[in-house]
Amino acid sequence: MGTRNKLKSLPLHLMLLPGVILTLVFSYIPIMGIVIAFQKFVPSKGIFHSKWIGFDNFRYMLDMPNFTSVVWNTIFIAVLKIIAGLVIPIIFALLLNEVSGALFKRTIQTTIYFPYFLSWVILGGILIDILSPSSGIVNQFLGMFGVKPIFFLGNDQWFPFTLVLTDTWKGFGYGTIVYLAALTGIDQSLYEAATVDGAGRWKQMLNVTLPGMLPIITLMTVLSLGNVLNAGFEQVFNLYSPMVYSTGDIIDTFVYRLGLVEAQYGVATAVGLFKSIISLFLIVISNKLANRYAGYRIF
Repeated sequence: MGTRNKLKSLPLHLMLLPGVILTLVFSYIPIMGIVIAFQKFVPSKGIFHSKWIGFDNFRYMLDMPNFTSVVWNTIFIAVLKIIAGLVIPIIFALLLNEVSGALFKRTIQTTIYFPYFLSWVILGGILIDILSPSSGIVNQFLGMFGVKPIFFLGNDQWFPFTLVLTDTWKGFGYGTIVYLAALTGIDQSLYEAATVDGAGRWKQMLNVTLPGMLPIITLMTVLSLGNVLNAGFEQVFNLYSPMVYSTGDIIDTFVYRLGLVEAQYGVATAVGLFKSIISLFLIVISNKLANRYAGYRIF
């Protein structure tokens, strides 16, 4: 019987094989490259013949004058994205849940979900045109109220908030669908009981809807802790410029410039390893919090 079950499950295991091979080739084998963080890496010599220098790359990394600001930018932008990515979808899901027209509701869902499927390469070009200080539609609209043109992508004070707003616009449709799914799981008899007790829409939302959504809200919040050091490389890389490095440069773009532009491979790997270790620590914490407060366990 055991042999028969194994033969029946063999096609399923064969279907998994390509994914396992790709994971090994692109995720596990490259881990060997971590040793570059402890070497004075020379591409022509490779990782087996480059000079071993211990923790010198990490000391150099910590002594870099802009490293602290890069870490701060990453945390600041990522935390704002996490907060906006939680609050905006919840509010929109609550508002959309009050819409009675099914066709109109589905149309809105599709419309707000569409940007989620577009890459930042496409959206970057669109946003550069929309936010242009001279001909962008946003500045033209603000000009109707007497507001002077704002260089959203070239002003170091506006740039971080521009990243947060555009990232929220791109992704809040996905979050809205998640919370709408949570709303469908709320027992409708609770609303009926609240109506009998004289509760209006506002009190029903406070006493029935939000408590019913609380488990998924808690889960999404604690799971997002693992992304504190992921401020969005694709978005920042396609939108930033040297004018906004002081507030818009994050760890991932910093690693890109160090490694691929300046050819400081050892230092770039050290920065990347530093980020990976902190991210692993945050992911473990978020997993424990998710298990404790939301009953969700990843591993």
